[in-house]
Amino acid sequence: MGLAHHYHTGDEVELVASSETAEDSQWQWHTRDSDDQEWSLISAQTTERFSREATLDGLQIKAVLVNDDEEVLEESEPVVVEINEHHGHDETTRRIYRGFFYNDEIGDRDLSDWEGDWQSVYPYLQSGDLDEVFEAKAAESDTMDFDDYVEYYDIGYETDVDRIVIEDDSFTFYYQDGNDYTAEYEYDGYEVLNYQRGNRGVRFIFSSVEGSEEMPRYIQFSDHIISPNESDHFHLYWGDDHDELIDEVTNWPTYYPSELDSEGLVQDMLAH
Repeated sequence: MGLAHHYHTGDEVELVASSETAEDSQWQWHTRDSDDQEWSLISAQTTERFSREATLDGLQIKAVLVNDDEEVLEESEPVVVEINEHHGHDETTRRIYRGFFYNDEIGDRDLSDWEGDWQSVYPYLQSGDLDEVFEAKAAESDTMDFDDYVEYYDIGYETDVDRIVIEDDSFTFYYQDGNDYTAEYEYDGYEVLNYQRGNRGVRFIFSSVEGSEEMPRYIQFSDHIISPNESDHFHLYWGDDHDELIDEVTNWPTYYPSELDSEGLVQDMLAH
């Protein structure tokens, strides 16, 4: 029905129901806050399109197709709205996300913060699926236009690693050529970077201990989070020279959950 991977408070939840039923019918939309509550009919929503502001994490929604006698013809599986304030709405979290933080706010992080199945966003840039994001950025900028943003992110996102799976202590890199390699890593501390714009960033570093020789010796995460917390997307740096990686600030392959489609990616990027 078009449910996004997650929403932020205030986002618009937009769903579309479909059916091949030919007889006269009408859509109904029902919601409930949790499994132990009864379904409530949303009387104002009577078409195949549902729209509502995201305000409640865990809200369940289902579409029901009925005929003129209110008999149920079809019923969708419920979907659950997930609200994830991963960068928060409080001033401290927003400040840290922008790269302004105190050293005592930094904390060591476990690899579990990034555990999951992740996809590169670079193919979406190449296909034009992210143009809406760059158009929005250009509309808010006094110094960069649409083409400038496309060029900037093309350099930043470029990679031949389309997918990464992180599980327990291991990374598996899946390359465009069909090869994949796995190795185990251990936490190797963090580095604080000072940027020309005056803000700062933190790279969380992991070094290989066992596995394929095709895997890099070092992997560094940057995700605008500076203490233990699950990541919703990240920029990744990898290679065999620690210092060269720390100096790299123009190419930052970026990964989002593999379950997201292009629409979900665009929605999430526009929210940042």
